[in-house]
Amino acid sequence: MTVDDLTSALERFVAEKRFTTRGALAVGILVTERARDGLPIDPTTLLTPGGGQVSGLGPTVLNSVLRRNGIDRPLSKMAGRSNRATPTQMQAYVSFLNERHELGRVDLDLAESFWIGRVLEKLAARPMTLQLDTSQSLRTIVRDIISQAEQRDAQAPGTRYAGAVLQHLVGAKLACALNDKITIEHYSYSVADEHSGRAGDFVVQDTAIHVTTAPSEHLIERCRENLNDGMRPIIVTTSSKKGVSVAEGLAFTKGLADRIDVFEAEQFIALNLYELGGFADNSRRVVIADLVKQYNVIVEKVETDPAMLIAIKKRGSGLQD
Repeated sequence: MTVDDLTSALERFVAEKRFTTRGALAVGILVTERARDGLPIDPTTLLTPGGGQVSGLGPTVLNSVLRRNGIDRPLSKMAGRSNRATPTQMQAYVSFLNERHELGRVDLDLAESFWIGRVLEKLAARPMTLQLDTSQSLRTIVRDIISQAEQRDAQAPGTRYAGAVLQHLVGAKLACALNDKITIEHYSYSVADEHSGRAGDFVVQDTAIHVTTAPSEHLIERCRENLNDGMRPIIVTTSSKKGVSVAEGLAFTKGLADRIDVFEAEQFIALNLYELGGFADNSRRVVIADLVKQYNVIVEKVETDPAMLIAIKKRGSGLQD
């Protein structure tokens, strides 16, 4: 197989299988590395006994491959192991390699270079931008950030920027509001609370805060568990048809409408910014900048994707740190 043939085949594979997320890129790199032990690969040998996760494809191997290609930044802290889509992605790429092997020798160095190129593109992704225009309402400013994340999800199917951005915006808002009086724990968006033993995305005193762009029956049952444990559940979600109205409808259906507080995210964040700024016009620029700064600190701590960061763009100027 020629260089052009393999590269074109990989490009078609990425488009057809939507190998655009960091987890998928990690699978591409790690399975390519495993293929150096010999092709064809039996995909069952790459699964844990229960078949729910990919075995032996951890961050140590991934980071080693990245470093030998001159990349010192991490791609994925989880290396895709806890991602439910990973076993399917692994099997798809193994099938691809095995089929190419039947056609002749597979240039694994070229395959690795292909995936490294995709990683570099991902790491070079530009941050979202916030136009610091205090003539706009605070809700509009918050809405614009969430909209940018939603647009990125639409452009790269399989990504989940909107959910992550919303979670960390709420986390930043809580950190600013509580001002270190109460410690807020922040986690990567990929670490679901039910798998970590947490009562919610954020736990403040006896309150469990759940942040979501798509409320579900499962979430309402999580809220029921909170109530049974003596906690007060709060749902923070979007204002779209998939957000507040759905959460309220599900809570009503489950008989919990009067026991769960449901807040629209833009209002939840914006109202607190007004309070922090003392409702003074000359303070809004400061509180917005503080929110973005806190948000970026959280993202840099718990995430690996720089495209989640927010750069402030003042009117008539370039991007600000």
